Amino acid sequence: MLRLVIGLVACSALAIGSAAGNLWGGVLWLISAFLDRADGELARVSGTSSAWGHKFDYFCDVTVTALFFIGIGIGARDNVLGVWSIATGISAAMGVVAAEMLAEVIDQAQKDTGEKAYAGFAGFDFDDILYLFAPIVWLDWHFLFLIGASVGAPLFALLTWYRLQKLKQGP
Repeated sequence: MLRLVIGLVACSALAIGSAAGNLWGGVLWLISAFLDRADGELARVSGTSSAWGHKFDYFCDVTVTALFFIGIGIGARDNVLGVWSIATGISAAMGVVAAEMLAEVIDQAQKDTGEKAYAGFAGFDFDDILYLFAPIVWLDWHFLFLIGASVGAPLFALLTWYRLQKLKQGP
């Protein structure tokens, strides 16, 4: 719950669109991301993981990540795109939600094998990229990141849908 609340405050700070909002939004984003990792690890280590906990964690992850893009879209409304930056944030958010939902279906279908829709590499999980969101904001690259995500996230959702279709077809 704390991860969700801090993530929502981070996204709200980013929506302000000021240097201070971006600074605090990034700091809170990192805290939220660390809490997300910590709660899952703690549940696994302590043997208290549950189906409900997994669903709640999944809901928080999807919600906060999608709202990140909406937040930076709102915060960038005074940029060259004007209010269209909000539409780019919504596009990125919709892509994130669709990709996450499809990846969850793939993960659940492969639960017995332990395979994931998007496995990590070199000791990093796919969602570790979330830690880079704060430096992107601090370096003032979030507008370009938003533009890329508004196209990339929906394309990634399509790729995930394609992977799900291949999985349904079998070997």
